[in-house]
Amino acid sequence: MGLIKAALGSLGGTLADQWKEFFYCDAIDKDVLVVKGQKRVSGRSSNTKGNDNIISNGSGIAVADGQCMIIVEQGKIVEVCAEPGEFTYDTSTEPSIFEGSLGESIKQTFQTLGKRFTYGGDTGKDQRVYYFNTKELIDNKFGTASPIPFRVVDRNIGLDIDVSVRCNGIYSYKIVDPLLFYSNVCGNVEYEYSRDEIDRQLKTEFISALQPAFAKISDLEIRPSAIPAHVTELEQAMNEVLTAKWSKLRGLAIVSIAMNPVTLPEEDAEMIKKAQQTAMMRNPAMAAATLVNAQADAMRSAAENPNGAMAGFMGMNMAGQMGGMNAQNLFQMGMQGQQAPAGGQAPAQEAAAAPAKNTWTCSCGTVNSAKFCSECGSKKPEPAAATGWTCSCGAVNKGKFCSECGAKKPADAPLYRCDKCGWEPEDPKNPPKFCPECGDPFNDADIK
Repeated sequence: MGLIKAALGSLGGTLADQWKEFFYCDAIDKDVLVVKGQKRVSGRSSNTKGNDNIISNGSGIAVADGQCMIIVEQGKIVEVCAEPGEFTYDTSTEPSIFEGSLGESIKQTFQTLGKRFTYGGDTGKDQRVYYFNTKELIDNKFGTASPIPFRVVDRNIGLDIDVSVRCNGIYSYKIVDPLLFYSNVCGNVEYEYSRDEIDRQLKTEFISALQPAFAKISDLEIRPSAIPAHVTELEQAMNEVLTAKWSKLRGLAIVSIAMNPVTLPEEDAEMIKKAQQTAMMRNPAMAAATLVNAQADAMRSAAENPNGAMAGFMGMNMAGQMGGMNAQNLFQMGMQGQQAPAGGQAPAQEAAAAPAKNTWTCSCGTVNSAKFCSECGSKKPEPAAATGWTCSCGAVNKGKFCSECGAKKPADAPLYRCDKCGWEPEDPKNPPKFCPECGDPFNDADIK
C-alpha cells in the first residue's frame, strides 16, 4: 500500500511541477531587510498543486529597483540578480516539458519521477527565491548614554586637552553585499527578516565605534562644536572603524549620519573658553585693550568709593605702583608688529615675540629695560669687553695697526702638539724643548 501511495505521490507531484512558476515581490517595507519570493497563482492558473519550494526550469522571476534576488537550492546560493527586470531561471535541476528539448525534458522528468519515488513520493529538494532590500535604510536613532572622550587640539594657541562629549542623532545604512548578509546573518528565513532583529546589535556597535571615529576627527583639529559640519569626515571614519564588523562580516555600510550639536560638560566648556581667552592676550594690542578696559572699570569703581573718590584713586595708584605691564608699552609692541619691513609685511605675532630695543634679560628670566631687574633687583650686566690685540705700548686694538704708535699687529704664534703621542702643553704657543711623555723634541713637525 505504501509503495502504491509513493508511486502515485511522485507521479502527481512531478506532473504538477511541470508548470513554470513566476515569482515576484511587492514593494519591500522599510523595516524589512529580506523577504521570501512569492509564487503568483491567480484564479485562472492551473498551477495550484505544485510544491512551494520547487522552481521548474524556465521559470520567470521579476526584480524591481532597490531589490536584489538570489536563488537558494539545497541551502546553497546558485543564482543572483541585482538588475531590474525579468530573470529566467534556465539552469534549474527540476525539469519542465515546456522548456528545452521535449525529448530531453521527458527523459529528465522520468529520472525525477524515479528519484521522488525513493523519497516516498516527496520532492527531496528545496529551492527558494529571496529578495533583499538594497535601498537606504533611514531613521536609525542613536545617542551616547555615557560621555565619550574627545581630544581638543588647537595648534594656533597651543591647546591640547581631553574633554568629554555627548551626542545624538540618526544614521542610515544599506545592504551592499546581499550574499554575505544571507550567509552570515539571515540564512534560510521562513518568510522575512526585519530590522528589529539586528538593530539593537548595530546601534551598540555604532556607539562603540564613535570613540575611535572621534579620535580620527580630533586629529583633523576639528572642535567639538564643529563636528556636525563635518559629517562627511565622520562617515568615512565610522566606515573605516566598522569595516571589519559591518562590511566584511555582514555586508553592510554606513550611508549618512545626521548629528545634533555636540554637548560638553560645563566645566570642560569653561576650561576651553578660558584657554581661548588667555591665548588672546598673546596679542599685545588685544592685551592693551583689555588692560585699558580694566583700568576704566577700576576708575569707575574708585569714583564710586563710599569713603570718597580720593581714597579710591589713591588705592588704584598704589596698586599700579606694585608692578604690572603698562598699556602704552603694549600698544607700542602691537604697532611694531603691524609695521611692515622693506619688501613685505611682518606678522604681528613675530614682532610681539621679538624683544624690544634697549632691553635685557635677567638671569631670573624677566625682560627689563631699566638698569635693575624689576623682579629680583639684579643689576644690568656690563657689556663684554671688546676683543682685539694689545700692542707693546699698552693700547688695545682691533685693526692690523696700533691706533697709538702705528706698530703692526704681531703674527699669531703657532700652536704645538706632539706628533708622536699627541701630548699638548698647557700653553700651546710656548712648548718645552722635549715632550714629557715620549721625549720627542718639539719642532716644526709638531705644529698643529
